[in-house]
Amino acid sequence: MGRVLVTGAAGFIGSHTVEALIRKGAEVCGVDNLRTGHLSNLEEVGSSPQFRFEEADILDGGKLESIAKSFRPDAIVHLAALVSVQESMDDPDLNFRLNVEGSHRIGVLAKELSVRQIVFASSAATYGDTSDLPVVEETAKNSISPYGAAKYASEAIFQGYGRSYGFGACCFRYFNVYGPRQDPKSPYSGVISIFADRYRAGQSVTVFGDGGQTRDFIFVEDIADNNAATALKETPVTGSFNVCTGRPSTLLDIIRVFESHFPGAPRPVFQAARTGDIVHSYGTPAQIQMALGFEARFSIEEGLARLIGSLKE
Repeated sequence: MGRVLVTGAAGFIGSHTVEALIRKGAEVCGVDNLRTGHLSNLEEVGSSPQFRFEEADILDGGKLESIAKSFRPDAIVHLAALVSVQESMDDPDLNFRLNVEGSHRIGVLAKELSVRQIVFASSAATYGDTSDLPVVEETAKNSISPYGAAKYASEAIFQGYGRSYGFGACCFRYFNVYGPRQDPKSPYSGVISIFADRYRAGQSVTVFGDGGQTRDFIFVEDIADNNAATALKETPVTGSFNVCTGRPSTLLDIIRVFESHFPGAPRPVFQAARTGDIVHSYGTPAQIQMALGFEARFSIEEGLARLIGSLKE
């Protein structure tokens, strides 16, 4: 089926992507510096003969090149990144090194190894705070953080290098990803992982505003399956695509599902809306459906049921 190098393999999305690739029959080399990833996320694949893990930093060019040249991947799924918007605000130099220079190095590596396809984890953060809904790929890019700006710059790097050196470069703008293994203590935690942690502990959740704010929540297995399928396509594909459900959910919708699984949970606590918080955000997956046949399989109820089931195991 092919050989795929996955950076950020021990992370939330990375570990699910590794599993999806192995299910599809690929050989996988996972690379992670374990700055925010955890080896425990790879327990399910650790004994697989299709998988090997290497602890390395993408900015350590010599070590990464040595690993990649010994593995000889057909494709690279690049997920390693500084994943905290707040950390990118606090340390823009680190954000640049990990999220822009890191992309440059992966692009050069793809050139040197003559890979067929790069799959890059971009973000809906490239759009910033837009009132044009649903968000389409042509929506103006008004990043409001160094993180969003770096993701958009990386899209240009990968697609420019791909056209120059002959590899496909798919840049996937993930919306609000949730699911098992998302660290609720991470500064980039989504609201669902925080809610899940508190419901499991029998604690109330805090809602800023009236709970009517909307997001396009997408289950991590949908993200991972799309990453894997694209990496293994025989014909290279280049483009930037929204990866979302196209179905906005309110925080009150999320709370109702949690309460159905935790009937004795305390009622949520409502506080004043926070200044600067985006009220409504959702995208349309029409372009990725047309180009790659992607369609999210999990409704919010099904995805949350899977997440809650993993918490109760």
